[in-house]
Amino acid sequence: MTRKLHSLVASSMLALFATIGSAEAATTVKFWHTFSKTNGEALNKIIANFEAANPDIDVEPEFVGNYNDLVAKLQAAIPANRAPDAVILEITRYGLFANNKVLTDLTPYVDADPLKNDLYDFAREIGVINGKNYVVPFNSSTPVLYFNKDILARAGLSADLPLKTFDEVLAAAKTIQAKLGSEGISGIGAPGQFARWGLVMSNDSELINPKTNEILLDKPNTIEAYQWMGSLVSEHKVASADGVTDEDKGNAAFLAGKVGIDMDSIGSYGGRKKTLGDNLVVRPMPCNKVCSVPIGGAGIGIMASSPKAVQDAAYKFISYAASPEANAAWFAATGYLPINKKSAALPVAVKALESQPGIDMAINSLPYAHGRARSTFVTWMRSNEYKVWQSIALGQRKADEALKDFAEQTRKESQRAGN
Repeated sequence: MTRKLHSLVASSMLALFATIGSAEAATTVKFWHTFSKTNGEALNKIIANFEAANPDIDVEPEFVGNYNDLVAKLQAAIPANRAPDAVILEITRYGLFANNKVLTDLTPYVDADPLKNDLYDFAREIGVINGKNYVVPFNSSTPVLYFNKDILARAGLSADLPLKTFDEVLAAAKTIQAKLGSEGISGIGAPGQFARWGLVMSNDSELINPKTNEILLDKPNTIEAYQWMGSLVSEHKVASADGVTDEDKGNAAFLAGKVGIDMDSIGSYGGRKKTLGDNLVVRPMPCNKVCSVPIGGAGIGIMASSPKAVQDAAYKFISYAASPEANAAWFAATGYLPINKKSAALPVAVKALESQPGIDMAINSLPYAHGRARSTFVTWMRSNEYKVWQSIALGQRKADEALKDFAEQTRKESQRAGN
């Protein structure tokens, strides 16, 4: 073999080893999330764009189910040393992990990041507990009211029908049920937990005071809201019991054209629009006594158990996900709130606002939107609220009795957790 050929082979081998070394040197960030279907596709595009701009970082996403599933799996993974590096955490539940020092305090990262000046006030506030920043919002939302325009028309109702009070919503649901119930169509979907929280707030109350952590589950306006919600199923029979025991079934029924009115997160807009097209109409949540809605969704946190280099890489991804470009693309694909002040002006967001009626509804709700309690015991309360709601909606217990018992249990849990 000639000296020249030896030189070429050696150069090629060095280039190959350099490439392999570079690939092996990429920092891997294991990322657990809760997005599937339309939202999952949008997330994967954001990750692909980030990796293209940051070839030294490999984000490995894993869908682990809904928010409840994620909390349960994370609780099991932590003692087994199988936790991810970055994780989506619903904004009322991350306190469980932050207060137990499982999450990294992101304050130094955020303080050094120019991005912080571009975030809306609510987006900066909801990730903070006791002055420390534990998550940066990614998918922020409010509940909204959806209805199927075709179903309303077939029931003889106008798409301009006012649906601002509990009475107006119930009247419309009764009409749909009376006219179309024989076809297997329900007037309204049983409200999911996020919508229930919103309906309580629209009745001028709260489940837990977000500033003082006072438990308000047994206050008169809270009880009244649950009584009304439960009556949709057990008394007026305009909502199916299937949606009470399995919220996914309720959502599927609306998508299948089997429910006229439904209340859910604006974050489900993208999937609903894709399925129902022009028949999907979006309205604000009812303002029964006041106009007030909860801010929901989740933020991305970083596990304290991950190596510093991985934490640095994870925060770089978090910062990118909240950037104007990534956030605008996410908003346009899903309907989740823009969290970055610059996002709505970008072409992809402008096009969405012009071409997708209703996608602006959560933005319009922001003047009435409020963050919620996020102390350690809130996770327990939310997990146990489901069975309390089911007992009310299925007519097994009266709302006042069930909620008074639940309030006392929650107070005991609060004291046990030290909140």
